[in-house]
Amino acid sequence: MNTEQGFCLKSVLLTLAIVAVGSIAAVSGVRAAAPAETNTVTSAECLPQFQGEMRALHSKDSHNLCELTRGKVVMVVNTASQCGYTGQFADLEALYQDYKEKDFVILGFPSDSFKQEHADEEKTASVCFVNFGVTFPMMATTPVTGSDANPVFQAVTAASGTAPKWNFHKYIVAADGSEVQSFPSKVVPTDSAITDVIDSYLAAASE
Repeated sequence: MNTEQGFCLKSVLLTLAIVAVGSIAAVSGVRAAAPAETNTVTSAECLPQFQGEMRALHSKDSHNLCELTRGKVVMVVNTASQCGYTGQFADLEALYQDYKEKDFVILGFPSDSFKQEHADEEKTASVCFVNFGVTFPMMATTPVTGSDANPVFQAVTAASGTAPKWNFHKYIVAADGSEVQSFPSKVVPTDSAITDVIDSYLAAASE
């Protein structure tokens, strides 16, 4: 076998090995780790945790999470309409009005994970939209804890290392996904601890 033939044979064997590894990974559901630079995105892309659609609260329509969040700083919050913190809807709406023109959005996720949400979505919607005049996107009622948590909450819980311990737990996700900060229920949405993080994430996104 001459040198050129030997080189070709090695190339074929290497290609077959790569294909075989890929096939095994696909069958097992395991994927090779992505390069570090793919953990962040540009303003034209969507973060992995905000892919797909979720049904809107008390509606047959759906929210496209990618369209809502692309290039924006995002607050993710689990809500409940029969909770002692339900009044925070007013603070959330005030925060949204202050920042919605600055590439910021709030995504609300009603949940009965802590047994304080109405079983009837119409009642939940009434509290949000009628009682508190909420205008930021609200999703249909879903679990936010454990293995049953919706995909967004599974993602922000994993990224922050903190699962919601009660209603109105807040996560703030940087526009490029590089950081996720978590705030417990008792911290009101308009607290400077939260607005300082939003401001810093917005400044970083504009650089």
